[in-house]
Amino acid sequence: MVRGKIEIKRIEDVTSRQVTFSKRRKGLLKKAHELSVLCDAQVAAIVFSQKGRLYDFASSE
Repeated sequence: MVRGKIEIKRIEDVTSRQVTFSKRRKGLLKKAHELSVLCDAQVAAIVFSQKGRLYDFASSE
């Protein structure tokens, strides 16, 4: 069974948007770490929340 495409649009509910941001941020930073380990690459990811808080990942040796 094929999944249908979902429309990507802004989440209007503030609480739902914050929860989604938190979950996706963790996933994004985890993927950045995995990429750096698997490919022996230098990777950096910088994410700012809606309130301006900084979240970052940088691979280092």
